Amino acid sequence: MSKQFASAGDMEEKVVSFSEIGAGCYAFTAQGDPNTGIIVGDESVMVIDTQATPAMAQKVIEYIRTVTDKPIKHVVLSHYHAVRVLGASAYGASEIISSDLTYRLIVERGQQDWDSEQGRFPRLFQGADSIPGLTWPTLTFGSSMTVWLGKREVKIMHLGRGHTMGDIVVWVPDAGVMFSGDLVEYHSACYCGDAHFADWPKTLDRLAAFEPRAVVPGRGDALTSPQMVADGIALTRDFLTTLYTSVSASVAEGRSLKEAFDAARTAMDPKFGSFAIHEHCLPFNVARAYDEAKGLDHPQIWTAERDREMWASLQHGE
Repeated sequence: MSKQFASAGDMEEKVVSFSEIGAGCYAFTAQGDPNTGIIVGDESVMVIDTQATPAMAQKVIEYIRTVTDKPIKHVVLSHYHAVRVLGASAYGASEIISSDLTYRLIVERGQQDWDSEQGRFPRLFQGADSIPGLTWPTLTFGSSMTVWLGKREVKIMHLGRGHTMGDIVVWVPDAGVMFSGDLVEYHSACYCGDAHFADWPKTLDRLAAFEPRAVVPGRGDALTSPQMVADGIALTRDFLTTLYTSVSASVAEGRSLKEAFDAARTAMDPKFGSFAIHEHCLPFNVARAYDEAKGLDHPQIWTAERDREMWASLQHGE
């Protein structure tokens, strides 16, 4: 049976949830679509990840206004992917914060990623004509920084490479809440097309060391207890380990990329086949794992053309 490209056929609207997972900390989730995090401080609001378009961001803003009328002063980009950053202009924030490494990735491949992601998942780009252009951070940092929302301390940290080389997390010490971006997923496939497989589990260890009481993952339900947090991290780790173990074994045995893909499907489908966007991610995940296992440290740039060539080669054997 022919598989439609990526998530081009996924046009069904998802049910949005908006929940308080710690004092003044909120999760905007939608059944496996990209999540947005919100922190309400004494004087202002911080938003973590913006949705893909200003039009889509308006849905988040509507929910924020049900709990506070404080100004949104800070937007944090957990990484550079278009579905996370291109809605930033809607919030009217005075600062857009990312890691230095994320800024470098936007320079290197931001436009290609935008073109690629919009082709893969058009539903997430509703109102694409509202995007004014690439989102450029106004404030970047190397390893960590602190933002004060009035008297409320928020720590923003680069704990290591994982989903991309520039991933950051946002930690609210007084609530014990962590916003992980796509470093953690919950019953959703990890997208690994720009990943660093050898580093990602170590980064998860550093995240877990904070012992968060709640986590907003990149996709999937908010993790609202220490046990759910542990489960979410364990699921993410298992996904990465199963995938990379399979693909690296294929590389060691001299198998082709298509053979590695078929072997990875055998390993992954029984455990993760029901996860959101699993089918979408698998060709891109295997391609990146194959490159890393062959010694390519810096991920290749995905373009709209490369996407479709990879999909045809691996999903259809063309």
